[in-house]
Amino acid sequence: MSKKIKAVIFDLDGVITDTSEYHYQAWKRLADEEGIPFNRDDNDKLRGVSRSECLKILLNGKRVSTEQFQEMMDRKNGYYVELLKQMTSENILSGAKELVLELKRRGIKTAIASVSKNTRTVLQGTGIEGLFDVIADGYSVKNTKPAPDIFLYAAKELGVKPEDCVVVEDAEAGIEAALAGNMLPVGIGPEERVGKARYRFEKIGDITLTKLLEIINF
Repeated sequence: MSKKIKAVIFDLDGVITDTSEYHYQAWKRLADEEGIPFNRDDNDKLRGVSRSECLKILLNGKRVSTEQFQEMMDRKNGYYVELLKQMTSENILSGAKELVLELKRRGIKTAIASVSKNTRTVLQGTGIEGLFDVIADGYSVKNTKPAPDIFLYAAKELGVKPEDCVVVEDAEAGIEAALAGNMLPVGIGPEERVGKARYRFEKIGDITLTKLLEIINF
C-alpha cells in the first residue's frame, strides 16, 4: 500500500479499553441463572460479535421464545451496564490514548467502530469520548461484523475512502470486516484469533506511531 493513509479506525473493547471482564461477569451471571455451562474459554468465542449473536452462541441450540431471547439480552445488558459504572481512565489500555493523540497530531483522522450499543457509555466512563473524530456503534448500522458496514459507515463519516483507512481490531470477525471493506487490518492479540490481519501485535501498547507509519508506508 503506497498511498498515504488518512484515517485509523479502532475497535473499542480489547483495543482502546478493557471491559472484557465486565462482559464475562455479565454473561456468566446470565448463564448460571439459566443453568448453562460457561467459562472463560467460552467467553473468548463471543469477542467482537453482537449481543444477539453472543446469546445464540451461549444458548448453543437451546430453544427459547422470541420474548425469552429478548429478555435474556436485556438482562445481560443490565448486568453489564451496572458493572460499567465502575469504569475510570484506569480501564484505558496502556499506550492506546498516546497512540491516538500522536495520530491526531500528524493530521490522521481517528474513529471508534464498535458493535456495542454501550460504546458511548464506555467512552464517557473512561473520559475519552472527545478523543475521536467519529464514533460508530451498535446503533449506527444494521449489519454487524463480520459485515464491513460499521467500518464503511465510519469511513464515510470521516470523509475518507475505505482504501485509505487502517483498522485496528482484536477479533476475528473485525479483521474479516476490515478485509471485506477493503481496509488494511492490523490485529491485536494471538495468531489464532487475528491471524488474517495484514500485521499483528500482541497488545496496543506495542504499536508505536513509528511502527504504524512504517506499516502504512506513510
